[in-house]
Amino acid sequence: MNLAESAALSLAARERGWEEAGSSDDADLILLNTCSVRATAEQRVMGRLAHYAALKKKAEKRFTLIMAGCMAERLGSNFKVEAPAVDYVMGTAARSQFPLILEAVEQDRPFISDEDEKPEFSFSSVHLDDSSENQFRSFVPIMHGCNHFCSYCIVPYVRGREVSRSPSAILEEIRVVGDRGVREITLLGQNVNSYWYAKRSDDNVDFPSLLDLIGKTLTEENTGVRWVRFLSSHPKDLSPEAIRVMARYPVFCRHIHLCVQHGSNRILSAMNRQYTRQRYIDLVSELRSALPDVSLSTDILVGFPGETEDDHAQTLALMSEMKFLYAYMYHYNPREGTPAYALPDRIAEDVKRKRLAEVIALQKRHTTELLKNRIGSSATVLIEGISKKNADELLCRTERDETVVVRGSSAAIGSFGKLSLDSLRGNTFRSQAFEVL
Repeated sequence: MNLAESAALSLAARERGWEEAGSSDDADLILLNTCSVRATAEQRVMGRLAHYAALKKKAEKRFTLIMAGCMAERLGSNFKVEAPAVDYVMGTAARSQFPLILEAVEQDRPFISDEDEKPEFSFSSVHLDDSSENQFRSFVPIMHGCNHFCSYCIVPYVRGREVSRSPSAILEEIRVVGDRGVREITLLGQNVNSYWYAKRSDDNVDFPSLLDLIGKTLTEENTGVRWVRFLSSHPKDLSPEAIRVMARYPVFCRHIHLCVQHGSNRILSAMNRQYTRQRYIDLVSELRSALPDVSLSTDILVGFPGETEDDHAQTLALMSEMKFLYAYMYHYNPREGTPAYALPDRIAEDVKRKRLAEVIALQKRHTTELLKNRIGSSATVLIEGISKKNADELLCRTERDETVVVRGSSAAIGSFGKLSLDSLRGNTFRSQAFEVL
């Protein structure tokens, strides 16, 4: 989401005539678009702010420093007292003020917002900064905020309640980015499948209806976009109808990121995840029945307060049953302001690290096993760019979210191709040749 919003902010600046600086030493304006999901993200921001504060002291010319995003929303304008080098604190709901701040900077005057008027969140029309070459994948936000309030999560407090974007605006952005050369889009939302847009009481669009609308549009129109992904999916809200719509249209990639977080019902309840272990297993069974070639990825959180060795063992057992292609794995990080912050029985850091290491090791084995089983298969890929390790090779991605490198000319970048998964090096497939589709 931050990548999409950063692209929209960059585009807004370019539309006013701003250009990207070669380095921060040359910049007239520096914007940090921040994340608050984990404390480590905020620690990195503080390090950046210290660097820019020092740069401001020794710089021969002035520059404007803006802190935007979730950390800005959480700390508010009072943060400027702690970090006086920051000129503007622009929370998630205040992005609409960015052009006004730019105008003030251009005119060498301060921007003063109306403190009595709380800004409302609004979606940008396009979230693609097409100043860079070879942008064939794009993010398309469809909703913002979260109503779920998982006990460990800061997101509802910094993103606010759910707001869904109109279907017409979503389709228009898909058409625009398709015209600009994008071949794959990812629909975004803090909880993407809780999308619900109601213009009138008798005229509403839920997530399956939106997927159906997008599937029909991309099937009937030559928009240039051929693949669609979405994230992040909450198991509570991924409905059977959404699965049926995915199976109906080949434009939806056969990969789902479905965040399980834990394998113990007791911990899932304490996390306020609103589903059980068995419900998750049943949902995966529904997915694999409707989409036999689907790959799954997930999030796994270890070391939640009160987690026992048995709870941890249940997570490992669930991983072995589900066989995820990959996972984002992390240990619990207390976030002040969330219900879990006050929970007793916090897990010692060395225990959390040990359990996380076990989860990572198991996931590595599953990833290797699944990828090895794919050797010899054929796959359709989107050719994304030049391999970072070999300028004579192209980097590709399958609809199952697997990476492949293959020898070929840069003229094929942005095309779809057909190839064979001939061998595996690390987690990347290698192929001898491809056929452009």
